[in-house]
Amino acid sequence: MKAVVWNGPGDIALSEVPDPTPRDPGDAVVRLTVSAICGTDLHMIRGTMPGMRPGTVLGHEGVGVVEEVGAGVRAFRPGDRVVIPSTICCGRCSYCRAGYTSQCDAANPNGPLAGTSFFGGPEPTGPFDGLQAQYARIPMADANLVPLPATVSDEQAVIASDVFPTGYYGAQLAEVSPGDTVAVFGCGPVGQLAIASARNLGATRVIAVDGVAARLEKARHQHVEPVDFTAEDPVAAIREMTGGIGVDRVIDAVGVDAYAPSDSGAEQRTAELEQVTGGGPTAWNAGDAPSQAAQWSVQAVAKAGSIGVIGVYPQTAASYPIGEVMNRNLTVKAGNCPHRALMPRMIDLIASGALDPGRAITQQEGMTGAIEAYETFDRHEPGWTKVVVDPAA
Repeated sequence: MKAVVWNGPGDIALSEVPDPTPRDPGDAVVRLTVSAICGTDLHMIRGTMPGMRPGTVLGHEGVGVVEEVGAGVRAFRPGDRVVIPSTICCGRCSYCRAGYTSQCDAANPNGPLAGTSFFGGPEPTGPFDGLQAQYARIPMADANLVPLPATVSDEQAVIASDVFPTGYYGAQLAEVSPGDTVAVFGCGPVGQLAIASARNLGATRVIAVDGVAARLEKARHQHVEPVDFTAEDPVAAIREMTGGIGVDRVIDAVGVDAYAPSDSGAEQRTAELEQVTGGGPTAWNAGDAPSQAAQWSVQAVAKAGSIGVIGVYPQTAASYPIGEVMNRNLTVKAGNCPHRALMPRMIDLIASGALDPGRAITQQEGMTGAIEAYETFDRHEPGWTKVVVDPAA
């Protein structure tokens, strides 16, 4: 089969790889009908999330049809249409049963303390081959497949695989409630869905911060108040817009691949980036300011406010403005989204017409154009906010 394979920082290829088969009784094989390219994939390609194993199939967002099931699979049969959660869980352990499915004790083969396991990630996450392929093996399929109603399209469903629940989780972590003024740092796909989720939870005002004009313009369609950090200091702008107080809640949808607005402090940023990457190589359009979004988030929120962090920070990231957090009585919540726990609600919201995350999709490509799509997405070119891939094309 054809799949997008990681060979090294900046080196990915559309390659022929063996078709997957069930390895364990609980496995299923899914024929992908839609996959997607995510900013998290770029972290691996850029080298800002280290530890990738050469030959790993990329991608953690997928919709498809069950082709084959192991003898232990009870809930699904060939022909079932499903969406695949980005993070992997067992459905049985105490964490899964408490809704913390991204902290499953059993999914990660590196052990219960290894952290979140997800498709197409570095070695500490498994690794598990990803979903930018024609077929994928899904471990513990009864827990890691979600059935789809006919009223939800493939394009809507693939957004529910990761970016919609992640954006919603960011709003939950930030404790968004009716009447709040919220700042969302980062207007990529997750940021766009975080904006929609903050509105859904009752936010009265949303301020969107990014440095890419096309992303800010897309956010403006949700009637946010945009701030371009390349044209003005975002913290000063937010303070002015809120009467000097700051926002009630912040959602950090940027993470480690942040960009500084100027060349000042370049030496310090280089040292911090080397610490994050372990001194390994970076490639493509890697961010140069790993803690920039964290610093702005802490400075932009009001005293006693709260911050939800869903932007990806690898385990090697060790810099956070904890002193400002403590001295301003801030609440910071962070984590990998428990996709499997949230996805049924996301599917219900889509099916009811309350939210249509499919509008986040801006480009559709065939598998043969996936590498070029990655390169264009990496350059933040206009109209390339969210890219879906047709594995059959």
